[in-house]
Amino acid sequence: MKLFNEGPIDQSIIVNALTQLSLDSENGAHEIFLGQVRADQIDGQTVAAIEYSAFEEMVEEQLKKITDQIFDQFPIKSLYIRHSIGLVPTGGISLFVLTSAPHRQAAFDATRSLVDRLKAELPIWGKEIFENQNSQWKVNR
Repeated sequence: MKLFNEGPIDQSIIVNALTQLSLDSENGAHEIFLGQVRADQIDGQTVAAIEYSAFEEMVEEQLKKITDQIFDQFPIKSLYIRHSIGLVPTGGISLFVLTSAPHRQAAFDATRSLVDRLKAELPIWGKEIFENQNSQWKVNR
């Protein structure tokens, strides 16, 4: 699975992933999470974009552990993850998670757990770039 996407995640990636996973007729539910860059106001400055960077080798290793645990914990059939690297302007999609399961509750629960763990455990960093070109490292919430 290709994890990283240069810049914002295009709608065609989302549609293609959903189309692929919906071909499995044992799935009855698909849950999608889209993380979008917000124009937050911080200390009188407006976020214009986030520039994402990552320790890619470590991300791949940690992601494998996380996804294996998600499959063990929840009765899901498949999952798909894409995360942006590089500059993503406000309004752009920077994280796309799709889980598929026979029943909706498993898809809901797995997606929530997966997103929380990705944000907490993966060495991916975001630098908020403000309209005035100042910047600061983002704190995940």
